[in-house]
Amino acid sequence: MTLHDGGVRLADQERIAELAAGVAIAAGEELLRRWGTATPVGAKTSETDFVTDADLASESLIRSLLLAERPHDGMLGEELASIGGSSGLRWIVDPLDGTLNFLHGLPQWAVSIAAESRGTPLVGVVHAPALDVTYSAASGCGAWANGGRIHGSQTEVLAQAVIGTGFCYPREARARQVAAIARLLPWVADVRISGSAAIDLCSAAAGKLDAYCETGLAPYDYAAGALVASEAGLSVAVPKGEENDWVVAAPALLVTALREVLGPAGGG
Repeated sequence: MTLHDGGVRLADQERIAELAAGVAIAAGEELLRRWGTATPVGAKTSETDFVTDADLASESLIRSLLLAERPHDGMLGEELASIGGSSGLRWIVDPLDGTLNFLHGLPQWAVSIAAESRGTPLVGVVHAPALDVTYSAASGCGAWANGGRIHGSQTEVLAQAVIGTGFCYPREARARQVAAIARLLPWVADVRISGSAAIDLCSAAAGKLDAYCETGLAPYDYAAGALVASEAGLSVAVPKGEENDWVVAAPALLVTALREVLGPAGGG
């Protein structure tokens, strides 16, 4: 019996990956039906950090579909209460990454679904219906976009790198992020912001960006995209202990250079 590092048989990993992809596509169809008609029903970290009826409908659908197949799994989602579970497997779900884009009719939004086994990343799917692309990865099995293998950039010179990033919503944290990116701009080719961390991580995985860095993210923002980027050959750093630390996905030599320029996440 061949086991994945997280204690899951490879055959089970394949089934989990297929389930994640199917559920992400179903949630994407639900969101497409609501695109253009969704309305905010609340806000979280600031008055512009919206929760919409579409976010809630998508997460409710994802939860019902996943738990119907695997009722003993845990779940961490952005909008609904967490579930502990007893199986050792946990789903990490962002039902609509890029809500502000979604509300404004922009296509850069996605469903992000990851699974981890006893804390070890196992599967990641980022489905962007309006862009007609589904990124997926399973630990040890590579990264894919619409069924084709993808690989991250091999750029090793910071001055030649196009960097993806984003900003969180609380004003003070955003001001610190802007200061860090201002330090970075003179050292890189350029910076791009899509408004979706999941999509930016996958764009780096596909070599469309040379690197990605952002702070202020929660696990549901980056879990799936980080695995896709890692399986595409990038070096990926995610917060460990420090909630607001930088998430970085880049060729290995660029990770060190980026961190040196950006400084600590809490710095000004």
